[in-house]
Amino acid sequence: MAKILCVLYPDPVEGYPSTYPRADIPILERYPNGQMLPTPKDIDFTPGQLLGSVSGELDLRKFLESQGHTLVVTSDKDGPDSVFERELVDADVVISQPFWPAYLTAERIAKAKNLKLAITAGIGSDHVDLQAAMEHGLTVAEVTFSNSISVAEHVVMAILALVRNYIPSYEWVVKGGWNIADCVQRSYDLEGMTVGTVGAGRIGLAVLRRLKPFDVKLHYTDKHRLDGDIERELDVTYHPDVESLLRVCDVVTINAPLHPETEGLFDDELIGKMKRGAYLVNTARGKICDRDAVVQALESGQLAGYAGDVWFPQPAPQSHPWRTMPHHGMTPHISGSSLSAQARYAAGTREILEGFFAGTPIREEYLIVDKGELAGAGAHSYTAGNATSGLEKVD
Repeated sequence: MAKILCVLYPDPVEGYPSTYPRADIPILERYPNGQMLPTPKDIDFTPGQLLGSVSGELDLRKFLESQGHTLVVTSDKDGPDSVFERELVDADVVISQPFWPAYLTAERIAKAKNLKLAITAGIGSDHVDLQAAMEHGLTVAEVTFSNSISVAEHVVMAILALVRNYIPSYEWVVKGGWNIADCVQRSYDLEGMTVGTVGAGRIGLAVLRRLKPFDVKLHYTDKHRLDGDIERELDVTYHPDVESLLRVCDVVTINAPLHPETEGLFDDELIGKMKRGAYLVNTARGKICDRDAVVQALESGQLAGYAGDVWFPQPAPQSHPWRTMPHHGMTPHISGSSLSAQARYAAGTREILEGFFAGTPIREEYLIVDKGELAGAGAHSYTAGNATSGLEKVD
C-alpha cells in the first residue's frame, strides 16, 4: 500500500465553509481545444465546494483509504521541522499546488527514497526540481488545462483594474469618499491600446481571445508560432522576440512557464525597453520578473501599474516589497484556484492516482516527466539537462 503526502493551503480564517454563495457551477465537457475534462471513475464531492484547502483534502481520503492507502494532508510545508519534511521520507506520492507550493528540491527528492510520483493539483510544476526528478526516474504530472481559463479570466480582470484605476476608486468608497478627480486622474480606456502576451499557449491564447472584443491591437511572442488561421482570426501580430513586442505595447501580460530562459527575464534592462507608462501583468511565475526592478519601475513611472498573483517565495513574507509598492493590483496566488477550477483539478488528481495505482498510462497531456524522461506538456515546455532552476527559498 502507498503513502500519499498532500500539501494544501490552510482553511479560511473563519473555518471551513458550511454553505456556498452558489448552489452549482456550469457543467463543461471539453476544454476550448477539444481536450476532455478529467474523467475519474467517480467523485464524492459536489462541484463548487472548497477542495483545495486542508479540510477539503481534494476529496481524496475516502477513495484512498478504501483501498488501504495512507493519506497525510498538511499545510505545514517549510523548514526542516515541517510536517512535509518529516512525512516526505517514506512517501510514495506527493501532491502539491502552485498556490501553496511544497518546493520539491533536489535535496528533498534525494531523501525521499520511496517517491515515485509528484502530482501538481493544477498546472505549473516548476516547484518540483524537474532535472532531479528525471535523474531519479520519477514521474511528474499535472492536471493540464484544468485552470487555464480561470487564469486567463484573472489576467483580463487585472488589466482592466489597472487601466481603469479600479482598486483606488473602490478604496475611496470604503473610506466614505466621493473623490472623482482622485479616481480618474489615472484612469484610461483600454479600447485602442496595444496589448501583447509573452507566451501564447493555452493561457496566453485564451487571453488573446478574451481581449479581442475590447477593440485592442493584439500582439504576441512565443517559441511556437500560432497557426496562420488563428493569427488571422484574432488579427494578432507575431514577434520573434520579447524586445520587439515590448516596444509597441501599452499592456504586456506574461503567460510563459518558468525555466532557465525566463527566470529573471523582466529585469531593469528589459523593463526599460517597454513604453514608458506601460502596464505589466504577471500570472505566470513570480521569478520571471526581478522583484526590485518592478518596484523601481513603478516608483519612477516607467511602469504605470503592475498586477498579478504570483510571487517568490510563496507565500510571500510580510516584508515583500510588492505588498506596498505604488500602483499595484497584486493578490495571493488565486487565479487558478476558483471553486470552478478546483472541481477540475481535484477530479484530475484522482484520475491520475487511479491510473497510477492500476498501472495504466497517465494521460499524455498530463505528463511533465514520465519515469525520468520529459513527456507530454513537459517535453513541449522544458529542455533536458537543466529543466528547472532557482527553486531554492529566499528571504
